[in-house]
Amino acid sequence: MTDSLDTTPDRRPGGRTARVRTQVLDAVRAELAEGGHEALTVEGVATRAGVHRATVYRRWRDVGGLLVDLIDAAGEIDWQPPDTGSLRGDLTALNQEIQESLVVQPSFAVALMAASFHSEQAARAQTRLWADRYAQCEVLVGRAVERGELPARHTDARSLLIAATAPLYHQLVLLRDAPDPLLPQRAAEAAFLAAAAGAFCSSA
Repeated sequence: MTDSLDTTPDRRPGGRTARVRTQVLDAVRAELAEGGHEALTVEGVATRAGVHRATVYRRWRDVGGLLVDLIDAAGEIDWQPPDTGSLRGDLTALNQEIQESLVVQPSFAVALMAASFHSEQAARAQTRLWADRYAQCEVLVGRAVERGELPARHTDARSLLIAATAPLYHQLVLLRDAPDPLLPQRAAEAAFLAAAAGAFCSSA
């Protein structure tokens, strides 16, 4: 691997610029997961990625720039919300994905959340990613209304999704409790019952 990026972006699929970005972001993930934000440095990332540090400084400038691009890359993944045929099932499947991402060791998701408290750039990027993910998941609520699982009047999809997923973050990130295999379904069921009763409907 050469030491620098081309001055003109290589737009070929699998081109050199894309390969370097992949190597560098893979290195950021590994460094972040292993040592946390405190141990994340441009030099460490460059060494692990096998590129010259000048390459990293030129494209990403600093650790904040690396974190922003890493979060942006997560948003580029072709992820789709669950579609199980019921809102209960969809919310449970979503919660199971979340729980798995939080309990795997090392947890990249937890490390990235921690890093966002140390970098304003990363915090803004993570806020954008969360907003995008919630927007993607609004389809779960729309399908549930069409199936007659929820009241026909407007249901605040984002509030419902937050209510369904928040217990996972509370137990695993804030309290740092051991994972409960029943929690994804239990939290999903509680949010569904509240939604079905109209708890997330607008007053209009």
